Amino acid sequence: MPESNNNVPENPLTDDSLAINQTLNLQTAQIPWLELQRSYAQGRVIAVRADLDLIETATLLVENNTALIEKLIDQKSIMFANDDQAKKWFENDRMLWAVVVPPWVLVQDRETD
Repeated sequence: MPESNNNVPENPLTDDSLAINQTLNLQTAQIPWLELQRSYAQGRVIAVRADLDLIETATLLVENNTALIEKLIDQKSIMFANDDQAKKWFENDRMLWAVVVPPWVLVQDRETD
């Protein structure tokens, strides 16, 4: 049996969500933080912790899986990007992994300082 991640229930994706997952995967790319500042100023950037699967997290939003999203928020695994993060990303000219789930932009910083 595969090891379970305590943050996200094992295999939260349904058969129908696999197509969504694949589509989101194709729409995911690295982008400089500088290009995301407007979205940040609009309050639309959601930071996803580095140990989570960015695509699976985005799929939960597309599917409006409120129970799992609330669990991730409670665990502080996903949250709106804050000023400290934005400043750090700006100062380090950081490249972030990003995927858009309108109106949100999910970002993930996989680099360690």
